[in-house]
Amino acid sequence: MFLHSVNLWNLAFYVFMVFLATLGLWDVFFGFEENKCSMSYMFEYPEYQKIELPKKLAKRYPAYELYLYGEGSYAEEHKILPLTGIPVLFLPGNAGSYKQVRSIGSIALRKAEDIDFKYHFDFFSVNFNEELVALYGGSLQKQTKFVHECIKTILKLYKGQEFAPKSVAIIGHSMGGLVARALLTLKNFKHDLINLLITQATPHVAPVMPLDRFITDFYTTVNNYWILNARHINLTTLSVAGGFRDYQVRSGLTFLPKLSHHTSALSVVSSAVPKTWVSTDHLSIVWCKQLQLTTVRAFFDLIDADTKQITQNSKKKLSVLSHHFIRHPSKHFEENPAIISDLTGTSMWVPVKVSKWTYVAYNESEKIYFTFPLENHRKIYTHVYCQSTMLQGVDLSWKAELLPTIKFLTLRLQDYPSLSHLVVYVPSVHGSKFVVDCEFFKKETRFIQLPVTHLFSFGLSSRKVMLNTNGLYYNIELLNFGQIYQAFKINVVSKCSAVKEEITSIYKLHIPWSYEDSLTIAQAPSSTEISLKLHIAQPENDSHVALLKMYTSSDCRYEVTIKTSFSQILGQVVRFHGGALPAYVISNMLLTYRGQLYSLFSTGCCLEYATMLDKEAKPYKVDPFVIIIKFLLGYKWFKELWDVLLLPELDAIILTSQSMCFPLISLILFLFGTCTAYWSGLLSSASVRLLSSLWLALKRPSELPKDIKMISPDLPFLTIVLIIVSWTTCGALAILLSYVYYVFKVVHLQASLTTFKNSQPVNPKHSRRSEKKSNHHKDSSVHHLRLSANDAEDSLRMHSTVINLLTWIVFLSMPSLIYWLKNLRYYFKLNPDPCKPLAFILIPTMAVLGNTYTVSIKSSKLLKTASQFPLPLAVGVIAFGSAHLYRVPCFAFIPLLLHALCNFM
Repeated sequence: MFLHSVNLWNLAFYVFMVFLATLGLWDVFFGFEENKCSMSYMFEYPEYQKIELPKKLAKRYPAYELYLYGEGSYAEEHKILPLTGIPVLFLPGNAGSYKQVRSIGSIALRKAEDIDFKYHFDFFSVNFNEELVALYGGSLQKQTKFVHECIKTILKLYKGQEFAPKSVAIIGHSMGGLVARALLTLKNFKHDLINLLITQATPHVAPVMPLDRFITDFYTTVNNYWILNARHINLTTLSVAGGFRDYQVRSGLTFLPKLSHHTSALSVVSSAVPKTWVSTDHLSIVWCKQLQLTTVRAFFDLIDADTKQITQNSKKKLSVLSHHFIRHPSKHFEENPAIISDLTGTSMWVPVKVSKWTYVAYNESEKIYFTFPLENHRKIYTHVYCQSTMLQGVDLSWKAELLPTIKFLTLRLQDYPSLSHLVVYVPSVHGSKFVVDCEFFKKETRFIQLPVTHLFSFGLSSRKVMLNTNGLYYNIELLNFGQIYQAFKINVVSKCSAVKEEITSIYKLHIPWSYEDSLTIAQAPSSTEISLKLHIAQPENDSHVALLKMYTSSDCRYEVTIKTSFSQILGQVVRFHGGALPAYVISNMLLTYRGQLYSLFSTGCCLEYATMLDKEAKPYKVDPFVIIIKFLLGYKWFKELWDVLLLPELDAIILTSQSMCFPLISLILFLFGTCTAYWSGLLSSASVRLLSSLWLALKRPSELPKDIKMISPDLPFLTIVLIIVSWTTCGALAILLSYVYYVFKVVHLQASLTTFKNSQPVNPKHSRRSEKKSNHHKDSSVHHLRLSANDAEDSLRMHSTVINLLTWIVFLSMPSLIYWLKNLRYYFKLNPDPCKPLAFILIPTMAVLGNTYTVSIKSSKLLKTASQFPLPLAVGVIAFGSAHLYRVPCFAFIPLLLHALCNFM
């Protein structure tokens, strides 16, 4: 029945949109590198010692606890407090466990053992009862206050010690990082209680899914405080993102705001972190061995030898974090590195006059200094590049940089006009082989421009560059690339002359405006595919160019091809805007609902949901209004009028401020919303028919109601009971129960209509006479309306749309219900409850609609008004609900309320 109302072209369109959505979803959930993280293991059995909290505190927060992590003898020794180490507090995120601290805690313990416990860290962890704070924001403030109490409790454990700490370092995973930042917003919180904050996969910019106003209010409070008080916040903060493997929290949300007067914050993607160089998913970021080793090395370099605690020197803290997380010079951190090196001694000095030089060290017993005179080279070349495969050892230059298989140095000769020689130092080695390569080159031969292909080329065209010189290093400038909606595939083909040994090439994507670099290691000869897409769009005032840095072999020739990747563009649409889809689905359904109500008003009958969706759900009815409003808000007078009316900020402006505007993105999302609304309607229609068949199989056949009663005797009682349930427990629970009641009424009507049709004789003339008789009786009896088969079918068509709207309202209300059920043993009443106000209105509305038939509202004076409201609401849900999903149900229930009121007016 549902499919019959759709023509083949529309059905083909809906299938095609499903195909496009599948491509985008595949890219988000599967289109990334394999998990290259090494698992971190405990060397001894992990133990979690519960820290006793004050009774008042434990009573105020019965679901929360504080633990101290330990292993083996360390755990045994520290069961007797007080403590003597450096305190670090781990805060888990959404549904996170306090036991996630074990990875970094164990690695730090091993590191302390290596230095005979000269310094050691005490890792504490908070048990938030694995609360779903990404779904329900009402407990975020409570968690923040509990963490404040935990910090004060932790510092008391060190009282009386010689080097007692006055502050703690915090590691926050996911929403735990946001809770840590929120500490600074508390009235009685002293900022110097935190000396360092490291967040892992924390969405700092905005919530992943703004499902209730408590989450968005919490974000607004935290971010506004940090922006307005940036000059006074001296907290060194590092945010680490997981990269494209983390599809739960996209990396663009993890970047802390860049403020010119706040230089104590760093944001980096794990794939760009030296000695890590891997993308992590949302959970593996807390146990990824490479990343945790880097974090622990940074912690030990942050220790002040005088206080035996983390240094209070902000400059040193930032230098240490930059050394380990941004650019590693292949040397141990030194606070004041020596610029001048002593080159005296009995070592061999060898002059080198060629422009390209390779040295292979096997088992040399003496140190060698190779000297390159620069006077003649300056006349011909602009740069010098050196690389070494020996990753361990002494380096004389802090300009070097570390990569997985080499460390390299690039110098621009004109920056060192007084330098007479370049010296390459080769230490004595025993039993190990390494290679040192150096070359002088002209910039124009190694810095090559490659414009990216057009967005709408769909991968049908490509651009290519050949690297025919036998160089060691190339910089390919990717011109016209800087937007998040751009995505490309780069293919690097290497062809090598006959060589016996394996040749390794490294391709590094360098994004200069954000630390989101990624590395690809390839064995030559080979064909290597690299994905090119962004987490952060290029700022408007930034003129840098994205680079593909190639560390190559002189024995190989390289061919680089770039073309647009359509599937990855769709992936970027899903990644950045998929959360807004419910708003566009509801907008489509509201337009369909409007068409059905107006059809009922003008013709007296209601068309099929799918037919009306095809007829009414058009993007030109919605998008132009949003675009015009956004344009007018650029004028001062309109903005002042907007503020006077107390209207919220337009979501399109918020997305623009976050550099998330795609070309035609609203149109694309609207079409995806149309497709989703269609398949949602098909599913709900099939479900009602299936349930009605099951009802008829279990119960005796029911008849169409003889008399239509808008308010049955049990309806007021049921409504009052559900409102009491909403008030005393959870509003979403009451909404769900009301929805079940409404579905039951629709299923019962469907079953009654099926029984009626099956009982009618096959003779069509007799059927028409019966229908006329029924209609005549209906017309002659105004106060006791009878329901004909046509009226029942019309009512079912209308109920089909209402069920679709209610299904999405219930779906968007479910997060708070899930949170309430999970914490039922601690709290019987959800407080604060984001769904309670909605429940108070929606419960009686659904109760009335469950007993509403089209025949009872055709003559309503309110029907024309009710049919006009969904259009502005369809515009409003896009304008104000695409970035604030909790507002979507508020737009959806208004036409439902007017529909219900049509029974009485």
